Amino acid sequence: MTDAAAPLKNLKKEHEFLVGIDSDGCAFDTMEIKHKECFIPNIIKHWELQPVSKYAREAGEFVNLYSKWRGINRFPALLMVFDLLAERDEVRKRGVTLPEVGSLRKWAETETKLGNPALKKAVEESGDPVLARALDWSTAVNCSVADIVRCVPPFPYVRESLEKMWPLADIIVVSATPGEALTREWEEHNIANYVKVIAGQEMGSKKEHLAYAVAGRYQPEHVLMIGDAPGDMKAARSNGALFYPIIPGSEDESWRRFYEEAFDRFIGGTYSGGYEERLIEEFDRCLPDLPPWKLRAVAGIH
Repeated sequence: MTDAAAPLKNLKKEHEFLVGIDSDGCAFDTMEIKHKECFIPNIIKHWELQPVSKYAREAGEFVNLYSKWRGINRFPALLMVFDLLAERDEVRKRGVTLPEVGSLRKWAETETKLGNPALKKAVEESGDPVLARALDWSTAVNCSVADIVRCVPPFPYVRESLEKMWPLADIIVVSATPGEALTREWEEHNIANYVKVIAGQEMGSKKEHLAYAVAGRYQPEHVLMIGDAPGDMKAARSNGALFYPIIPGSEDESWRRFYEEAFDRFIGGTYSGGYEERLIEEFDRCLPDLPPWKLRAVAGIH
């Protein structure tokens, strides 16, 4: 059986430094269009949430764009949307029966390569209708992304940063997006040639991507993860790596700062410590853990 993660496990080291870069919302300004135009409409359609579409949209945007869960894999994110809907009085008052997704939850908790290939295999082995429905939804999302998301360039200073890093560090893409979409986007904008591996959800989690690439090759202080979500930072910390945050809403400024000073600090050994801590404090402040409707309830606003 072919090992999907083989390109990471067999990574050829050429430099003393390794940089992992997330793609959606980090290198590319694609998070808004993908979730608002592709993911959420397909959630409403495939899971029959039309009667509560307003609340499904609000939950989907919170989980995937405007919270500390931003950037998590699509299947745990979907389950979180259902959980948030289940808590809302507005949904209960409309008499909507939310999908029974116990088997999907179990699969998402036990499978590490949370992508369509692994889900398709689980469907074939179990015949489970809930897993089949999830696969239909995920496949439809991919079709929508392929149809709608194009001509979205990388953020300013991404290309310049890649050009600056390339002679000094090995670079990989570390993402929860399907590999096919990643490759299409990086090649469309002629920046795929700067990276050694484009790792998507089929190769495992972001934590695993870094672990496979780092193993026996790089010193932890020589590894940097660039990301726009807490999950990216968690993947870095799990591997003893450093983290550079792309601040949601301030992506242009974040990449300019990386290009002008942060990468030089990383190579020069002065990135960790107070400098990194200040950036992460700024990052933590921009993403809430309470959805807006709960904040409104706390404040007594209706």
